[in-house]
Amino acid sequence: MDYLQQFVYGIYPYLAGTIFLLGSLVRFEREQYTWKSDSSQLLKRGNLRLGSILFHLGILGLFFGHLVGLLTPVAVWDTLGVTHSFKQGFAMTMGGIFGTSCLIGLLILLHRRLTEPRIAAQTKFADKLVMFWILATLLLGLSTIPVSAGHMDGHMMVLLMTWAQHIVTFQGGAAQIIEQAPLIFKLHLFMGMSVFAIFPFTRLVHIWSGLASVTYVTRAWQLVRTR
Repeated sequence: MDYLQQFVYGIYPYLAGTIFLLGSLVRFEREQYTWKSDSSQLLKRGNLRLGSILFHLGILGLFFGHLVGLLTPVAVWDTLGVTHSFKQGFAMTMGGIFGTSCLIGLLILLHRRLTEPRIAAQTKFADKLVMFWILATLLLGLSTIPVSAGHMDGHMMVLLMTWAQHIVTFQGGAAQIIEQAPLIFKLHLFMGMSVFAIFPFTRLVHIWSGLASVTYVTRAWQLVRTR
């Protein structure tokens, strides 16, 4: 169990990160024609807009919320006068809101993809894998809210922050920090890290293009001349 703990929470984060970065680069270099979102809008619109808006709003809120919440040093929050209990309560509230939005949107998109014959025929295994993986990760994350409500002192939140900051700064002993964390938190962490590992092999790669689209702001105007 000690080896498994060390591997999953001390080594696996770097394996997942390496696959995420190198896999995305290799796919972009070798398979650019597969680098797309594979939107099903042309097959049938229906409730695509509602599901897509709720899902993307929720998952973006969750991603940046985790990014800021986990990677901002505890000293910064202490300097700003934000108590651990207040930060935990705020994180639980916003996580619940964005998580519910993401869940509803994802269920709409899943139902649409699995029940519409034309869309189901175009659905690949990787599409189902990533959607159900995100669903499981999301349900685990929402399940941590009642557990967190049982200890509002912020202790577990600080442990998770310390673990994440040890990982991104390449410090040793990260796995031992969350050794006594409840299983629900550990499962959520594992599933979340695995999303990055499967990222290059799915349609999620279109996220890179979304981030790169900001460069259009600095591009010159396109001139269109009529004959």
